[in-house]
Amino acid sequence: MMKYLFGGAGFITMTVAFTMINREPVTPQINPVVIPTEDSLYNRHVSNIYHSAHLAESGLTPLVFEKALTGFYNLKKSGQVSAGKSILTIADFDQNSTSKRLWIIDLEKKKLLLNTWVAHGQRSGNDKATRFSNVNDSFQSSIGFYLTAEIYNGQHGKSLRLDGMDEGFNSNARKRSIVVHGADYVSQGTINALGRLGRSQGCPAVAPELANTVINTIEGGTVLFINVTDHYYTSRYLNEHIAAQYAAADTIDHELLHNALSI
Repeated sequence: MMKYLFGGAGFITMTVAFTMINREPVTPQINPVVIPTEDSLYNRHVSNIYHSAHLAESGLTPLVFEKALTGFYNLKKSGQVSAGKSILTIADFDQNSTSKRLWIIDLEKKKLLLNTWVAHGQRSGNDKATRFSNVNDSFQSSIGFYLTAEIYNGQHGKSLRLDGMDEGFNSNARKRSIVVHGADYVSQGTINALGRLGRSQGCPAVAPELANTVINTIEGGTVLFINVTDHYYTSRYLNEHIAAQYAAADTIDHELLHNALSI
C-alpha cells in the first residue's frame, strides 16, 4: 500500500515540476506613457484661461471664447499683433443688446478686465443683430477679426480706429469709419426706455463713462473679435492647428505641460 502512495506522490511531484518548467514567463504589465497631443494641450490651455478668468460666470460661452482665442493666436503668429500685447476683446452679437456682451480679457494674467454693453448698427437689427455688411453707408455691423489701431478725437470725442482683417466681411472698416467710441444711447436708461440699447451706424459703441477705459486698454494693435454664428462666415484666422502650434510653442504654461506629462 505504501509503495502505491509514494509512487503517486512521485508522479504528482514530477507533474508539478514539469508544469513549472514549461510555464510561459509572466511579463509584468507596464502602463504605457501617454504623451498629450498638441491639440489636447491646446484644449486644456483654452479651458484653463476660460475657467481662471471666470468667463462662464460673466456669460461668455466656451465656443465663442475658443474661436476668439484661435484667431488671436493666428494673428499673433502672423506678426500682426503688437509685441507684448495679451489683450483680447470679444463682442458676441449672438446675444441681445440688453446683455453685457463685450468682454476685455488679459490672456497673460488670465483675468477678465471688463464686461459691459456694446451697440450694433442701426440696420443690423433691433435688440438682436441679424444682418451684417462690409459696404459703406449700410449702417450695419461687420463681423470677424479686427486689429485696434490709433486713437483720435472725433465727433464722439476720444475714439479708436479699427482695421478689419477678414476680407469680404470687415475689410472696409477703416473706409467706413467703423471705430470704438462712447455713445449716450449705450446705457441702462436706454434699455429701460426702449427695451434695448440704442444703435450706431455700424460702430461697436460703448457707454460714454467707459469709453476712455475701453480705448486705453485695447488700443495699439490688440485683437477684437465680433462674433456671430453664421455659416457664411469664414476666416483664415480660425485655423486651430496653427493656434495649437503657436500656443504649444510659446504660451502654454510650463506647469500645465509638466502636469500633463506627469499623468
